[in-house]
Amino acid sequence: MSPLGASWGVEPAEKGLDFACDHLPEPFDAEYYRGVTVEAPPAALFRWLCQLRAAPYSYDWIDNRGRRSPRRLIPGLEELSVGQTAMTIFDLIAFERDVHLTVRIKPASPSTRVFGDVAVTYQIVPRREGGCRLLAKLRVRYPRGCIGRLARAVLPAGDLVMMRRQFLNLKRLAETLTSA
Repeated sequence: MSPLGASWGVEPAEKGLDFACDHLPEPFDAEYYRGVTVEAPPAALFRWLCQLRAAPYSYDWIDNRGRRSPRRLIPGLEELSVGQTAMTIFDLIAFERDVHLTVRIKPASPSTRVFGDVAVTYQIVPRREGGCRLLAKLRVRYPRGCIGRLARAVLPAGDLVMMRRQFLNLKRLAETLTSA
């Protein structure tokens, strides 16, 4: 049985897609999926994914120290290179313009002690009828011991709440950019 929060907005067939984080050689303990339909072209959505370098776009009062995530594109953030920081606690480990952005929690981050090793691929899948799907696959290797057991119990549902808000914000911003 899957834990509460293991999947949101993703069709069973989408879970079988090839995600960049699937190619990491290390073993992981769990996988979680997120998805939303975006009525904007992949390029517009990818441009907003690049903004994750500046802010998390979820509940800012929780994970952005109360600062509001920018509601306008910040020039230059679309110039990606492996090793850049995203959402403060992640490193950009792979990307393909208009297709995916893959991040991994910084190994020296205090968040690693709490959440363990987390890799996330944000993947854009074009739709024949227009627009696209924004999908995410999270792979998690939990810390060992009591902290790991607690993280295993709390992370799936907690991440679902945060990433759902992030996805809905990115969707709205990409759709607004397209209609402007």
